[in-house]
Amino acid sequence: MQDSKQKIAAKAFAEKWKDRGYEKGESQTFWLELLHNVLGVENPYDIITFENQVQLSHTSFIDAYIIPTKVLIEQKSIDKDLRKAIPQSDGTLLTPFQQAKRYAAEMPYSKRPRWVVVCNFRSFLIYDMEQPQGEPFEVLLQNLGQEYDRLGFLVMDEAAHLRKEMEVSFKAGDLVGKLYEAFLKQYRNPESPESLRSLNILCVRLVFCLYSEDAGLFGPNHSAFYDYLRPFKPQHMRRALIDLFDVLDTPIAERDPYIDPVLGAFPYVAGGLFQEKHIEIPNFTPELADLLLERGSEDFDWADISPTIFGAVFESTLNPETRRSGGMHYTSIENIHKVIDPLFLDDLKAELNEIKEIPTEKQRKQKLAKFQDKLASLKFLDPACGSGNFLTETYLSLRRLENQCIAMINDNQAILDFADPIKVSINQFYGIEINDFAVTVAATALWIAEAQMWIETENIVQFSGEFLPLRSYSNIHEGNALRMDWAEEVIKPEELNYIMGNPPFVGHQWRNKNQQEDMSLVFADAKKHGKLDYVACWYKKAADLMQNTRIRCAFVSTNSITQGESVAALWEFLFGQFNVEIQFAYRTFVWTSEATLKAAVHCVIIGFTCYESKDKKVLFEGDIQKVVDHINGYLIGAPNIFIQSRGKPLTSNLPIMSKGSQPTDGGNLILNASEREELIKNYPMAVPLVKRYMGSEEFINNKFRYCLWLKGVAPSNYRSIAPVMARLHRVAETRSKSPTASVRRDADIPMLFTQIRQPANNYLAVPEVSSQRRRYIPIGYMTPDIISSSKLMLIPDATIYMFGIITSNVHMAWMRVVAGRLKSDYSYSPSVYNNFPWPNPTPEQKARIEQTAQAILDARALYPDSSLADLYDEVTMPPELRRAHQDNDRAVMAAYGFPVKGFTESDCVARLFEMYQGLTK
Repeated sequence: MQDSKQKIAAKAFAEKWKDRGYEKGESQTFWLELLHNVLGVENPYDIITFENQVQLSHTSFIDAYIIPTKVLIEQKSIDKDLRKAIPQSDGTLLTPFQQAKRYAAEMPYSKRPRWVVVCNFRSFLIYDMEQPQGEPFEVLLQNLGQEYDRLGFLVMDEAAHLRKEMEVSFKAGDLVGKLYEAFLKQYRNPESPESLRSLNILCVRLVFCLYSEDAGLFGPNHSAFYDYLRPFKPQHMRRALIDLFDVLDTPIAERDPYIDPVLGAFPYVAGGLFQEKHIEIPNFTPELADLLLERGSEDFDWADISPTIFGAVFESTLNPETRRSGGMHYTSIENIHKVIDPLFLDDLKAELNEIKEIPTEKQRKQKLAKFQDKLASLKFLDPACGSGNFLTETYLSLRRLENQCIAMINDNQAILDFADPIKVSINQFYGIEINDFAVTVAATALWIAEAQMWIETENIVQFSGEFLPLRSYSNIHEGNALRMDWAEEVIKPEELNYIMGNPPFVGHQWRNKNQQEDMSLVFADAKKHGKLDYVACWYKKAADLMQNTRIRCAFVSTNSITQGESVAALWEFLFGQFNVEIQFAYRTFVWTSEATLKAAVHCVIIGFTCYESKDKKVLFEGDIQKVVDHINGYLIGAPNIFIQSRGKPLTSNLPIMSKGSQPTDGGNLILNASEREELIKNYPMAVPLVKRYMGSEEFINNKFRYCLWLKGVAPSNYRSIAPVMARLHRVAETRSKSPTASVRRDADIPMLFTQIRQPANNYLAVPEVSSQRRRYIPIGYMTPDIISSSKLMLIPDATIYMFGIITSNVHMAWMRVVAGRLKSDYSYSPSVYNNFPWPNPTPEQKARIEQTAQAILDARALYPDSSLADLYDEVTMPPELRRAHQDNDRAVMAAYGFPVKGFTESDCVARLFEMYQGLTK
């Protein structure tokens, strides 16, 4: 059902049922019509049941139960007070809610209600059973035309409600995008910065007007903006908008006394949104007028947008870079809560729940008032705020807690004798953003959030305050956060409580010149920072600000800062120089982008302080939450250990791992299959000169490449082969021009690779780069006649026992933490192998590993035509191979003394770190 039609249907339903309501005779009709006519359920009998028996000391009946959303309904007649106790058949006095709770306690556990609604035809009191001691929120029948969406939970669960918010917000973004493109075509100089800036301001103002109209901020007429513009012809709408914007920025007392009454009815908005008088507004076309009025105003309800989502969608829609890429990016509300819940919100909710349990009303209300003051005192900073989604969602979360306080302090329906019971303000929220338009969008999103929560407060208690005019808001600062002094330019550290956000991720190889300069400035006092991700700068800047304070911080980051050599470069520095202590962390998870061009980023969330805390630390891994004593830079519950590069294995008597051979030849010693075929066809004597050549790609995917391998070959065997000699001349020329002295020297020996590490016997090959989607890196044996490139790591003379250990889940767990990343793929290096703690198995355990390792090779041999990529794809992995790996995993874990059940990957790595610490001591 379209929103406009739903609004009409809700008004009609409220009018029909006004002053009606006999419990026994009309309840079922009332609820069936509400579900069908207002909430759009095609066949309401499919989802609601009436008069279900429930066995107390006697047989009673539940008035109604909505099955999919688990809503229990206790219906009373129109003359009943829903908050007063009513005599029951057994003589007890119970309020309708207490009566419903008694029914709920006797229902099967799987059917116990998520919501309880008590209704007397005039009012719906809605109890959230996640907070059964909390106060209900109320929807009045007379207001249903404006508040029908607040009953949406009856037919959709929370996930569905969020999906609806997302859908509405994306539709709003799509409308804004169409308006933007239509306006852009009307500008005389659409490429000029002045015109583009005016267009951005125009779109922000129109969005605010469209939202304010539907949300009732322009008065009880929910079509005020539409009704004002509709009489104008398209050629006059430009002038009409200029006049409207001027009026919205003029206090009532200062307006022209002869102003058109329709225009004069608009309130004073203030807040700076309409302050700039000379923005460029182009002429309207009939199509543009129709898009704004019919699609933008009449056919769409802006009141349902999520400011958290829409702010980011709005900014992305009008951002030239994301428009060009087809991108529409935002941080999901679920992911925002992964940051803010453990940072502060969980503690605040727990504190409020404790206050609710205070039995004495006077003492409880005193505590509630202090808690509300505490909420209003907290200050938040997002130093890379973008369109403000973290700030907006945090504001909404605090205001929802405050509304619970207001409801309980004022008994839900008292008429207050002061103007405004709200204390939490958007002025508690600070941001830094480099994009000027995103700054404007962030402020607008916060205003919309403020308006939505004002309406929610009005639905809890009646008070005489007015939302408009807007409070001025200047806490979102435009600028480069990495070149600003946060303490001097944004907020004093002694005033701040929390820092949070999702700073930009840019790997060292993709940074532009300005970003490289940013990093050099931020890490001027750090020795190693060149290969850190750009996001590390925000950790350093935050730690600077947090010194000698109780500020808590949490950032979303690329997982690269917790892997490989980045850990020592960043965390050893922060732990040592800034007393950083990680309080909670989400280990690697996929952060999906809501973009037309989907992109999944592997992220972590790290919450930290710059003071020591005796509190237990919390690690989140998937759905598992684990309490640990300490979290290190690898996000493992283990001491602060930093894996260092070393030239040989920590464990004695192991062969040295090295990279394969490096040609440094400009591609001239390497041949593809067709080049090899042509060479041998014309020069059969070249057969022994050409060897199969493998890097990670060829090894995993069984692709064929070749190389000229002339080590130990007499010149007489190839000097007469013209194509070979031509290639060697090009090798010599390429090397002679190299900036590296050692390579230039090797121009004298063009027939040889510059670095030769090819084993003389069979060897174990580990690909340098492998997909993170695989549970196991494909590892295997190769013969010495196959030449390995530097993209393979080689272990000569590796035993079958070594293969079993290296290919096990224990080694893979270690690798996933210690190895670096190439984009999101694993990047294996000899350091992973050299630092790996090996077990000390009994002879029986070693023999068992040898058996299970051989079984892996045997299982692979069953599929000779399949590549390692085929065999190690998690979807196509043959069952024989999977079983062989699982058997091998169990055998290796037994050799380490690790339990098989209830032992997570992070548990495994924590134990390996302990072993590493013992070895390095």
